[in-house]
This record gives sequence, C-alpha cells and structure tokens, in this order.
Amino acid sequence: MAERNRAALYLRLSKEDRDKLTKGDDSASIKNQRLLLTDFALQQDYQIAEVYSDDDESGLFDTRPDFERMITDAKLGKFDIVIAKSQSRFSRNMEHIEKYLHRDFPNLGIRFIGVVDGADTFNMGNKKSRQINGLVNEWYCEDLSGNIRSAFRAKMKAGQYLGASCPYGYIKDPKNHNHLIVDEYAAEVVKKIYRLYMKGCGKARIAKILTEEGILIPTLYKRKVLGINYRNSHEIDTTKYWSYQTVHTILNNEVYIGNVVQNKYNNLSYKDKKHIRQPKENWIRVTGMHEAIISPEIFKEVQERQRIRTKEVKGQGSASLFSGILFCADCHHAMVRKYERRGNHDFTGYCCKTYKTQSKKLCTSHAVNYEQLKETVLSAIQNEAVEILTSENIAYLNKMNCEIDRRKGYEFKLQYIESEIERKKSYKKNTYQNLMENILSKEEYLAYVKEYELDICALKKQKESLKKQIEEKDKQNFEYNEWLEKFKNYISIEELTRDVLLELVKKIEANEDGSVNIYYRFENPYRKEEKK
Repeated sequence: MAERNRAALYLRLSKEDRDKLTKGDDSASIKNQRLLLTDFALQQDYQIAEVYSDDDESGLFDTRPDFERMITDAKLGKFDIVIAKSQSRFSRNMEHIEKYLHRDFPNLGIRFIGVVDGADTFNMGNKKSRQINGLVNEWYCEDLSGNIRSAFRAKMKAGQYLGASCPYGYIKDPKNHNHLIVDEYAAEVVKKIYRLYMKGCGKARIAKILTEEGILIPTLYKRKVLGINYRNSHEIDTTKYWSYQTVHTILNNEVYIGNVVQNKYNNLSYKDKKHIRQPKENWIRVTGMHEAIISPEIFKEVQERQRIRTKEVKGQGSASLFSGILFCADCHHAMVRKYERRGNHDFTGYCCKTYKTQSKKLCTSHAVNYEQLKETVLSAIQNEAVEILTSENIAYLNKMNCEIDRRKGYEFKLQYIESEIERKKSYKKNTYQNLMENILSKEEYLAYVKEYELDICALKKQKESLKKQIEEKDKQNFEYNEWLEKFKNYISIEELTRDVLLELVKKIEANEDGSVNIYYRFENPYRKEEKK
C-alpha cells in the first residue's frame, strides 16, 4: 500500500486579522503562514501536493474561493493531509468543524493538522478540545461582529459615509474617506437627469437620451474614468446602456440633497451573508453632511411627480394629459377615460370611475369633455398669471413692501427687548451681590428680585410675540414670491402641456354640472388675504 503523505497547505488571512497586526509583526501573514507550514511539512517528510490560499476572507463561511477548490480536490483524492497554522485558520464556524473535520475528512481518509494549536484528527483524544476550540472561535466571531456593528452604527449616526463606493456624482474626500465631495462631471449629468425629468421626460426616455449622447453609465464611468475597480452585483457583461432603473435610482437618492442614508440592509446574522432590507423606520438618516447637487425643492417636486401616473395611452398621447390629476368632486375617486359608443369609439373625455365600474347608485357620471376641459384649465391658468399685473396685485406688492419696512421695525424692537432682558438679568445679579455685601436687607433683596423677574417674564412674552409676527411676515413674503415665480412665466401661455399642469396644478375636481374646481400647488397670497 502506497504511503499516504501527500499534503495540502491551507492559508487564510481575514481583514480583521490584518487590522490586528502591529508594525513589524506579520506572523499571521500569508507569507509567514506559508513558510511555517512548508517547514512543518518538510520536517514530517510530507509531499506538498498543493497550496490553497484565501486572503481577506472570513473563517465563518465555507464559500471562500480556495477553500472550495480544496474541498473539491479532497473529494477527487488529490491529497491525504490538510495542514493549517491552526484550526481557526481552517474555520471559525463550529458547524463547519463538525462537517469537515469530524465527518467528511474521516470518510475521505483525510487527516487534518493544526501546527500551532496541536489539532490532529488522527488523535481521537483531542476531539473534545477541537470542539471546544471551535465554539470559542465562533464566540470570538460573534463578539467581534457585535462590536463591529456597534462601531458602524455609531459612525452612521455621526453621518460618516461607510459605503465601499460612492454614489454617481460624488467621490471620496482624499482627506476623509467617510466624507463625500462633488465630482463635477458626473454631478452635471445628475443635474441633467433632474432637468429632463422636470421637463416631462420619462425615465426610459432620459436613459435613451443619455445613451445616444454617449455618456458612460455609472459603472463604466467609475472604472474607465475614475480608475476604480468597481463591481455592480446587478451588472451583466453586456451592460453598457443607461436603463430605466439607473435613472430611477438617481431620481430617488437623498444623497443628492446632502443627506447620508444608511442601514438600509443588514445581514440576517453574523453567520449569514444574506442581506435583509430594513424597514424605513430603521434607516439611519443624517442631513446636511456634504455639498448638495440638487436643491431640496427640486428633489421634493420630483418625488411628487413620480407619485402621479404619467403613462400615455397607446395611440392617444394627449389623452394622458390629466392622468393622476383629475378626480370626481363628490366621491373623490379618479376620473377615467370615456369613449364614443358608436363609430370609431374615439376618446371624448372623462367620467367618474365609481359610476363607470359600480353603477349610478353610488355616484353619477360627472362627465367632462376633454377639449372643453383643456380650454377651461388653460384659461384659468392664463387668468391666474395675468393677476400678477393687475392693480390689486400691485397694491398688494406695495403693501408687502410696507410690511418689509414694518418687519425692520420689529427687528429693531426685538433687539431692544433682548438688551432689556440682559440688563434686568444683570440688575438681578447685582442685587444678590448687594445682599452678600449687606448693602440690601433680605426683604429688600427679595422685593427687587421679584420685580426683576416679573419684568423679565413680561419682556420674554413681548419677545415671543414679536418673533411670531416676524415669522408670519416672512411666511407671507415667501408665499408671495413663490406664487409670483411660478406664474410669471405663463402670462403669455397659449398651449396646455403636461409640464405646465404638473408644475402648477395639484388636482382638478369635476362637478356633476360639468364645471371644475382647480387647486393650484401655490395659492395667490392676495386672494388668501381676502379670505381672512
């Protein structure tokens, strides 16, 4: 019978092991593991059949590349002995210790030797110590995993970016790898995507435009331009075109308004690599951690637009003009398309969905003609825009200018009140000093303190009242400017488009008599004043 002395050397180093190495101490390095095991094999007169090495791989999993290759070769009978520095180099998972060392290897006639810790499967006397070491090694991984998770959560809560690669549009700050800085070229592409979407382009259309313009997809841009060895798990070898999903992801990523949102996924356990998506309430969101590429206002508008259905009806592109905006004024359900019953069955307008699907007992038709609806809404927007130039609105503008002057007066008065509060506080402090120096009696001291406290309390109430008035004036100014900015571009509007509707109109309600109620995203503040 041939001598069974063919040995396989197994080497492993994880990231955690590398982090623990001190300068000048590379005893656990792959290089020194190889020297140690080679010397041991030669001393025992073993023939080295193969060397298997896994660098930066955790001992908890048996999906390590060279470990898997070694197990395959073991089943093919390519060696008789497996030698590792220690049992923990082979595995830190108790389940794998039982599976390989105490079941599969014995069945294959393979011996395992741990050089440093004396583990040897041919020595039945140390099986219990191997099992105990297996548990200890697994506990070590469990504790280490818990400590790492705690450290990561602390960093996430501090707003430190922990992703292996940066979102498209950003690169890592050379001075701080947990901080993002803007990549000017990619940031312009991101802005272009948002501009196109705000103009009414769908996500698939935007993807097509970017592809036709020869703009590299994020994966290829990171590799070819930034020189990053980046791998996208969803990528296939032929991926080179922009896709709907890529555009969708960019349009919904808060990173572009300066936020860092992490902890979206977690491992099921420290022994399982499977990522589980976390509910939104478990996400860790920290705002204002880096320079924004997109303004919060535009980002919010994009999110609102995505909630509205924009899909065109095949062959009837214009018929989708009011999709997601038009509702029944009574049952508040969406209006659906209405067609002629005879002839070409052409699209004519809309009727209540409840009426159409459930009968007139629950709601009536609320039918509106498409062309008439377009004309009504266009006319309403024109009238709203023209109000900017009306004498009433000019009067309101003059009124707002007066309010600005009044606000300055409020600010001056607020500063005076704050200085008075500080003055009364200093008097109160001096009163105590006078008591300590016997200048004032205790009764006099208490009387003065009470008076100052009443004065301070009254001043603080005046301060809060003034602050509220200033905030109210600021709000009115903001509402006016917002309304003015939105409508001033539509004074000469001649055609109603989807873009105009989405920018200006929140919803339209159809009444039973054929009239409609239009609710704008921004209300005319002058009309708002009249309602009071």
